[in-house]
Amino acid sequence: MAQEVANASVSSNFRLKRKARLLARRENIALNRALDRIASTEGFQSWGQLASFHHRSRPEAAIFSSLKPGEMLLLAARPGQGKTVLGLQLLSQATAQGFNSVFLSSEFSDDDVQETLVQTGIGRQRSTEIEIELSDTLCADMIIKRLSGTPEGSIAVVDYLQVLDQRRVAPELPDQLAALRKLADTSRVRLVFLSQIHRSYDPSKKSLPDVSDIRLPNPVDLSVFDKGCFLHNGEMTLCSL
Repeated sequence: MAQEVANASVSSNFRLKRKARLLARRENIALNRALDRIASTEGFQSWGQLASFHHRSRPEAAIFSSLKPGEMLLLAARPGQGKTVLGLQLLSQATAQGFNSVFLSSEFSDDDVQETLVQTGIGRQRSTEIEIELSDTLCADMIIKRLSGTPEGSIAVVDYLQVLDQRRVAPELPDQLAALRKLADTSRVRLVFLSQIHRSYDPSKKSLPDVSDIRLPNPVDLSVFDKGCFLHNGEMTLCSL
C-alpha cells in the first residue's frame, strides 16, 4: 500500500501542475505564482515544499516531516484502504528518528496489531519500540493520562476518531477534542486520529474523499485538526484543515 501511495503521488504531482497551468492562463499570472497558489490549497507553503513531498519514496516519511510537534492530523479512508497500516508505518518512522510512538486502540487485539505490523514490513526490533495501548474505554481522559509526561515531539495514533463518540459516560466528542487539542498544544505531542469516511462518499464523483466526507454521528467542528490525510484506491492527499 505504501508504495502504491508513493507512486500515486507522482501522478498527483502532474495533476496539480496541470491545474496550475490552467490557473495561470485563466488569471493571467506567472506560472510560478500559480504553482505556489495550488500548493497552498494542498496544505504546503510553496510548490517546492509540495514537490519535495511528492518525491519522497515512502509516504509516512513525508507525512511525519510535515507534522509539526503539537499538531493534530486526521488520517481518513474507507475500510480496507490502508489507513491503519499507514498509521503504524508513521509510528515506525517516528521511532526511526528517535521519537516515542504510541498506538492506542479499542478495536484491535494485540495479535491483530502484531499481524498488521508484520504486513507493513516493519522489522521485529522496530515493532517492539512502538508502544501499544489497547483499551475498551478509549476516550480523551484515557489518552491524556496515557500520554502524560511523554517527551515533546512524540507521536500517538488513535484508532479511531468515531470510537471516542460511542461511550455514553464519556464527555461529548467536541469536549474531548478540545481537551486533546489542549494536550497537543501544551505537551507538543503529535496526535494522529484514524477516521472513518461516510458511506455516501462516491469515488466516481471525486477520486479522493475530503473533510466533508468524514463520518460524524454528531456535529463536530473539525477545524480543531491542523491537517488531513485522505486515502482511496492507492491515492493520497495531505492538506491543511
